[in-house]
Amino acid sequence: MSIQSLKAISPIDGRYAGITAPLSEYFSEQALMKYRVLVEIEYFIALCENDLPELASFPRNKMEALRAIYKGFNDENALEIKRIEKTTNHDVKAVEYFIKQEFDKLGLEAHKEFIHFGLTSQDVNNTATPLLLKEFLVKEFLPKLNSTIKLLEGQSIVWKEVPMLARTHGQPASPTRLGKEMDVFVVRLRNQLVQLSRIPHSAKFGGATGNFNAHHVAYPNIDWIDFGNRFVSSYLGLERSHPTTQIEHYDNMAALFDNLKRINTILIDYSRDVWQYVAMNYFKQKIKEGEVGSSAMPHKVNPIDFENAEGNLGLANALFEHLSAKLPISRLQRDLTDSTVLRNIGVPLAHSFLALHSLERGINKLELNKAAIDHDLEENWAVVAEAIQTILRKEGYPNPYEALKDLTRKNSKITKDSIHTFVESLEVKQEVKERLKSITPFNYTGL
Repeated sequence: MSIQSLKAISPIDGRYAGITAPLSEYFSEQALMKYRVLVEIEYFIALCENDLPELASFPRNKMEALRAIYKGFNDENALEIKRIEKTTNHDVKAVEYFIKQEFDKLGLEAHKEFIHFGLTSQDVNNTATPLLLKEFLVKEFLPKLNSTIKLLEGQSIVWKEVPMLARTHGQPASPTRLGKEMDVFVVRLRNQLVQLSRIPHSAKFGGATGNFNAHHVAYPNIDWIDFGNRFVSSYLGLERSHPTTQIEHYDNMAALFDNLKRINTILIDYSRDVWQYVAMNYFKQKIKEGEVGSSAMPHKVNPIDFENAEGNLGLANALFEHLSAKLPISRLQRDLTDSTVLRNIGVPLAHSFLALHSLERGINKLELNKAAIDHDLEENWAVVAEAIQTILRKEGYPNPYEALKDLTRKNSKITKDSIHTFVESLEVKQEVKERLKSITPFNYTGL
């Protein structure tokens, strides 16, 4: 770990910097600069390809040289933009001036006034931000989430036939299977991924107040709404919002954050369940050479990965909730409150990303302790009472529920023997008695 990491205010850039390093390519200030440059360059190219008369002389063989400006964006470029910003005191204008300097280097100064032509800052910010968010989700977050889901799916398959005492309200309940309980989380998460895939990555692109005022006054014969739709879709891979104010209304981004919050909530539910199973000794954890579980108690192996995951997921959700509640609200045609908030969207995503890493570590440490699971089943024969009273109902036996209630509540300990003694006392056919005695906590697991 570097000394810079040790001095970082946030653990995202400090303690966990090794894990969160990939996020810098999307959510750092330098990354935002790069995506702004990308939008400006692609917009200029789109203007050229839209056959504006004033750009007819632009050399078409220079297009890849233009794209190289953002593809090769580096630390020196970022520092140059910050140097320009000291004079402009405006971050997007500094990007525009930086690109103009690059045009000068390429001998394209005659065309540089069409950089940022007719745009306002939010045409750049509200395309750059959803683009970097989309690319992070596709390239980093969703692959990691799918990797975690596959681990859960592996648990559901390997433990498919393992009978386990269920607990409702914390009390022994009708037995289930461990694999099925894991599959519940798999299905819930996959359902949320389907919903997530349906949320568009929306972008605002329409000039100072969303009406293409400047574009239309300069070129009244061009269908700028069609141009904007094609530019945002074909050049950036986003979906253009229309109509808008000066800024994106963020409804779809809010929906995305709410969806991510639900995914995190499911993972919190899973983390707490596994924590409880560890506490019940249903799982043991593989011991890594040299690791310490407690500074005072040498025997302890704590479920810290699931605890860390729960903590990070909870923190992420608090921020997602603020983002989804705040971003869609802006005074009149625009206030600046979205700007500083948008700069922080990487924070909850980083905490979510950290949680996935913690879960993967924790899941890979788990070892099934079937002896403890079987012991709980053997100690809770009372759970077959539901099965017995249901069959007795079917057979027309009088008051079966009440009979089983008396048995299970008047005896301090229900065992296999006490169940079988009760069954033998019933006035039912012998084949029914045999059927009832064949039911055990180990095979009464349903479908």
